[in-house]
Amino acid sequence: MKTLDKIPTGKIERAGKLVKTGAKIGGNYIKYYGKKLVNPELGKDELNENNAEDIYDGLKSLKGSALKVAQMLSMEKNMLPRAYVEKFSLSQFSVPPLSAPLVRKTFKKYLGKYPEDIYDTFEKDSINAASIGQVHKATKDDKQLAVKIQYPGVAESISSDLALVKPIAIRMFNLKAKDSEKYFKEVEHKLIEETNYILELKQSNEITRACRCIPNMEFPSYYEELSSERIITMDWMQGKHLSEFTRTAFDAKLGNKLGQALWDFYMFQMHGLKKVHADPHPGNFLVSEKETLIAIDFGCIKEVPKEFYVPYFELAKKENIENDIIFKEKLFELEILTATDSPKELKFFTEMFKELLTLFTMPFHEEEFDFGSSGFWERIAALSERYSKDEQIRKMNGNRGSKHFLYINRTFFGLYNLLHDLKAKVSVNSFKKYL
Repeated sequence: MKTLDKIPTGKIERAGKLVKTGAKIGGNYIKYYGKKLVNPELGKDELNENNAEDIYDGLKSLKGSALKVAQMLSMEKNMLPRAYVEKFSLSQFSVPPLSAPLVRKTFKKYLGKYPEDIYDTFEKDSINAASIGQVHKATKDDKQLAVKIQYPGVAESISSDLALVKPIAIRMFNLKAKDSEKYFKEVEHKLIEETNYILELKQSNEITRACRCIPNMEFPSYYEELSSERIITMDWMQGKHLSEFTRTAFDAKLGNKLGQALWDFYMFQMHGLKKVHADPHPGNFLVSEKETLIAIDFGCIKEVPKEFYVPYFELAKKENIENDIIFKEKLFELEILTATDSPKELKFFTEMFKELLTLFTMPFHEEEFDFGSSGFWERIAALSERYSKDEQIRKMNGNRGSKHFLYINRTFFGLYNLLHDLKAKVSVNSFKKYL
């Protein structure tokens, strides 16, 4: 794969790259509508593939926040066309890496030495390259190590990148610009945290120490003396990426075992620690030869404040969903309904969220839940498609819910997807014995 000797870091340079990408997308639409004049039955598959390719190509050389947003969107399998999901998912661990000279320059700047002066061996070619950093393999004192290096300029370009992405997001999610600032601030805050490797080191140690009680979970150890604000050194963990593993033929018992570990890992964090690994994509998990699940990245940790946690999980109870008075009260607490809503909006969104929550909270209403069930996912896909085409939603304010929904819903939806890929049946309340 081609390496990068330079990443655009200036606002004008990065904006120029996105303008070129926009021009390519405009060209794709012109071609599409030209073909559609000749063939009125032409679908949008080719257009989606071309647009996804051009957007991804534009973002992958920028790296940073813009590419991270693409990674987040790749998890929304029922929201985006498949071409976008497949192309954006590459941003999880398959983008052009930094060149060896740029890696050495980063080490000299942040650890005061070149990598060959710090480790016994250091592989100049990266193993994985993602949106914010890339990973190299190294050894020291007979230990195999993974060294994560942050791309230059990523932390400094977060605000300007999000300003460029904001108009697209507002259009895509039907937001009102002046009322949506809290959501963009939440994303900006989390991305700034993800570029703070000192914080990540601290969070990694805290979460992994607390979660070692979960059976069939493994975590790397982290080395503070070999880390800095832009470099983290940890144990090299051997295993298959979860996405690679789930494409193989695996035994149902193993899928259930790994799925149970994953479910207990997340429920323990959510209910016990009130903070959670909020980046549950397949690139952050490995399956070991010992048939354990390895969590390898704790850059994105979301704290769950009590004022959100309580009403959020009260709405997961079937009896509260079915009680109209309590249900509406919780929707107001979670800012899904607001005092400025018209009677029409109150009625529409109450009914909509009752339908959504009845479906999405189904796992919490059972002692055992089968995430491999095709019926559950067919209903989710059908509901997503119906609401994506609902013209009434387009006419209403899409700013719905507390800012905390962004990462908590992302966490649960990502978790559900991973469990579905594992075809896992899980014991829903098993995690409680570890609290």
